[in-house]
Amino acid sequence: MAKDLNIILAGFGGQGLLFAGKIIAQAGLIEGREISWLPSYGPEMRGGTANCSVCLSDEPIGSPLVTEPDVLVAMNQPSVYKFIDAVVPGGLVLVDTTLVPDIPQRDDVRIFPIPSTQLAEENGFKTLSNVILTGKLFAETQFCKKESIEEALTKVIPPRKQKLLAPNQKALALGMSL
Repeated sequence: MAKDLNIILAGFGGQGLLFAGKIIAQAGLIEGREISWLPSYGPEMRGGTANCSVCLSDEPIGSPLVTEPDVLVAMNQPSVYKFIDAVVPGGLVLVDTTLVPDIPQRDDVRIFPIPSTQLAEENGFKTLSNVILTGKLFAETQFCKKESIEEALTKVIPPRKQKLLAPNQKALALGMSL
């Protein structure tokens, strides 16, 4: 089994961070792990701040609030500034460099600068930067089996939006290949 992971996904509302968190949580659920998914919004949803705490564990989870993340996925500058110092030593930071020009350096965490918004636009799925970053998170942590994350993606896309499944699968695969 994978190790416990406490993840914060953060950025602006409308970037799909809560959706990305659902993919991760659903993959944990498929594997029978203990999970929590806790969204947090700023004053307005689209365009305001949004973040999501996701916990994956083999033990019961005491609190769904992540204050010391193993992983930070940051899709805007304010989120990097707000959360990067909270990442535990040895942790992982994934940053969308298309939208984040300044990444404070830390030598005790692995930082992956990824131009995910630019990659999404270049590949014809401009709203799926979040899924590219989720794929990269999977590639770096192996938080579940590959089949589980692929199945999770099919489960979190509602039936009325099935036409979005193929682009999401491509975005996930692109992130895994980075």
